[in-house]
Amino acid sequence: MLAVIAASSALPCDDSLAASRARYGGNLRLAIAARPADANPSLADAPWDAALLSLTAKPICTLDDGRRIHPVLASEISWQGAIKLQIALRPGLRFHDDAALNAKEILASWSRLSQPSSKSPYRALLFAARPEALRVASAGASQQLLEVPLTFAWPDLAASLCHPALAIKAAAESRAGIGPFKPSSNAGELEANLGFPLGRPFVDRLSVAFTDERGAARRLALRQAQVVFGTAGQRPSADSPPALYATYLAFRAERVGADFRQAFDASIDRGDLTRFFVPAPSVAMNALLPPALMPQPAIQRPPVPAPGVRRALTLTFDQSLPEQRLVAERIQVKLHDLKYAIALRPVPRAQLRAAWASGDFDLMLHAVLLPPFAAPALAVAIELAGARELLSAELPAIGALVDAGERERAALERARALLPSLPLIPLYSQAIGIQASSEVISLGQDGYGLPALDDAILLPQ
Repeated sequence: MLAVIAASSALPCDDSLAASRARYGGNLRLAIAARPADANPSLADAPWDAALLSLTAKPICTLDDGRRIHPVLASEISWQGAIKLQIALRPGLRFHDDAALNAKEILASWSRLSQPSSKSPYRALLFAARPEALRVASAGASQQLLEVPLTFAWPDLAASLCHPALAIKAAAESRAGIGPFKPSSNAGELEANLGFPLGRPFVDRLSVAFTDERGAARRLALRQAQVVFGTAGQRPSADSPPALYATYLAFRAERVGADFRQAFDASIDRGDLTRFFVPAPSVAMNALLPPALMPQPAIQRPPVPAPGVRRALTLTFDQSLPEQRLVAERIQVKLHDLKYAIALRPVPRAQLRAAWASGDFDLMLHAVLLPPFAAPALAVAIELAGARELLSAELPAIGALVDAGERERAALERARALLPSLPLIPLYSQAIGIQASSEVISLGQDGYGLPALDDAILLPQ
């Protein structure tokens, strides 16, 4: 029997909300405590960036908060045996600029990410696919069917295709996508996309303002915004969105010396680093994957190594993330007494990814949005560590396990075993901080903890 993931209807709601869900209209004002996101989905991966991008560009599917797959651009995603995935697109798909979207554009979008020259750790999401064998299965003008052959069984591929970094664009830097909203002629405004495959959003317009954390909080207090992203909230709890935006310290072992990991673990407490320098909601990471995906071991603080020869190193970090500067400065100070002379180098995210891809760095703070499944999350972490050769050694054995629970356990076991040998130090993971006024109801979240603003309803005042 073929495993089929079909387009699903909206989840049922209780009677008390039914009347509210029927209300369409209004202008929802959103404030974001961050800089404007990059148009390239593989770079717009901070949760607040990914949440904004998801309003105008979607992948072929999304994950709900129960990690279930919901086709968006696809009408059906089906397994043709263990090593071939078939994707049927919805008919009549069009980008915001009215250009037609068919399977060839999907293939081109994925190929940009999966090719060896890609400067993105998210290419690991497509590692099991055979890029040279991806093809449009149907002939003729419709081209609505895409076949994805695999080099080995990887049951988590379908869910991986829902990652926000795989949002479909006409080109990597293009503004043209397919989402519940589309760009308006007014700057800073999005308007409802009446032709969105899953139905139009409830509000007519979305006004977006970029500011800092204090400015976002002020806008909410003064009723100049009804929803804000990026303001500090509570530390993650059992009811919080999953904290999947994981930040690591990557290092080049030949440049930092053999005892660098010991020096870091002896000098820096991740809990304190997260608590004092990273805005909530955030949580310290002691394992290769964050607490949302795996239990965290207690860190046994090693003895402080004897200061060796002075090493002059450069720590590269993302200049668009204020917390990374604070974390970088803390690392600089704490390792100074061990004769690590660390210079700080803030760069744009695209430049950081290029330096990562070329290996042109000593130390690097690098954050990625991990999938909410252990096996593909492990693949992204291995790729981020620059150990791509391990993917072909590690993933086939995990993918061969048909049972999802067994795959999860196997991936976590390998994550524990691999961490000591990877040039990667886990630091902390973050979720998106969200606050909304009482005028906004039905503001849900997806499997990445990203808010679903197309479901939000603005109550009449």
